[in-house]
Amino acid sequence: MSAPLSPAGFTSDASNALPLHVLDKAAFAAWLDAQPAATRAWLGSQQFTAAPGSVALLPGADGLAGAVLGVGDRGDAYAYAHAPFALPAGCAWQLANALDAADAANLQLGWGLGSYRFARYRKPARLPAQLVATPAPEVLDVLAACLRVRDWVNTPTEDMGPQQLEDAARALADAHGGALEVIAGDELLEHNFPTIHAVGRASHRAPRLIVLRWGDEAAPHLALVGKGVCFDTGGLDIKPADGMRNMKKDMGGAAHALALAGLVMAQRLPVRLTLIVPAVENSIGPDAFRPGEVITTRKGITVEIDNTDAEGRLILCDALAYASEQRPDAIVDFATLTGAARIALGPDLPALFANDDTLAQQWLDAGDRTRDPVWRMPLWRPYLRYLNSGIADMANAGSRMAGSVTAALYLERFVEEGQKWAHLDVYAWNDGERPGRPAGGEALALRSAWAMLKARYA
Repeated sequence: MSAPLSPAGFTSDASNALPLHVLDKAAFAAWLDAQPAATRAWLGSQQFTAAPGSVALLPGADGLAGAVLGVGDRGDAYAYAHAPFALPAGCAWQLANALDAADAANLQLGWGLGSYRFARYRKPARLPAQLVATPAPEVLDVLAACLRVRDWVNTPTEDMGPQQLEDAARALADAHGGALEVIAGDELLEHNFPTIHAVGRASHRAPRLIVLRWGDEAAPHLALVGKGVCFDTGGLDIKPADGMRNMKKDMGGAAHALALAGLVMAQRLPVRLTLIVPAVENSIGPDAFRPGEVITTRKGITVEIDNTDAEGRLILCDALAYASEQRPDAIVDFATLTGAARIALGPDLPALFANDDTLAQQWLDAGDRTRDPVWRMPLWRPYLRYLNSGIADMANAGSRMAGSVTAALYLERFVEEGQKWAHLDVYAWNDGERPGRPAGGEALALRSAWAMLKARYA
């Protein structure tokens, strides 16, 4: 599978490239002192200080002579991501000052992220400026994973349903020598995945469980799980129009898990990988599951349906039970699970829940290193009372109190005792335009998840 890079983002042709000075405010002062008087006057007239997110074009006798890119935190790839669209289109740029290997990698990653525009249905208004660079394979693979998440989440449901998620998983398996198994439609009942079937049965597109396996049987076993609700109407507890508008993104957890699995395989991380994606469309129809129904889950726990719009935890509970049966070293799941996590932490900061302090700290530390953070939230088990049911072992929802916590507690019931598990409640979306972060689908904590897995297993 080729990396979905913008071909305009990078070039190997330096013949007509202009010099690009990548400087923070501290380095800018020393650089400026060494420049000709005319350059100092030109930048001074603009009060340019190389502030983060800034660009200054340098004039020459025949037009443009170069540029200065102002950056902040050099360890943050997004510090460089404004460059491709802040610099003029049609120009190639070559780094004019020395950066260490880590900063150069962040520049290249940020340039690739900043070059992205979703172009499936319309041509972008302009092309990004080109960077003369040959990124290292890991940079390209990380970038590819991030851009795949964006592309998959941005694609409308008619072109990104359960079958298309299966197709994406199959392409990754074929590219890297993995094996794919798919259980679809009524076969889900035959194989004891009742909640996945219940949520997806009303759609004209069959629900399915997608399982990709890869790696050496003797290696540590890693299970990745992703929520694949390709569209969420809310079911019979129907969402209002505003709440339904962007529900094509409700497969963002699956997008993250798929992209991370692709990265693990591309980089040959020494693990035995199992990727599990329950893929459904939560639709309204004659066979839609109803509030008040009781479903016996794969684990045997009976669940009363308090709210059909709390469907993500239902498909995940069977997937997590299945993952736990295989006794992996760790289970990591991604899900666009609750609005409560967004209310608590906003759109940029995914909520991390984990039953193992070491696993959680590894992800927190990786988030600090990569500037791709997560924030740990508590599995406060007294709040299980909010999921009490009068007729079943538990309900799938209940009180509005601590909504992201109760959702995580629900999932934890389906993870075996002693099984290490981390759950990321992720938004997978940018609400507005920012440099390097166009409105629409977004990979959040994917880079830190990869860094965490490398530290844990490599």
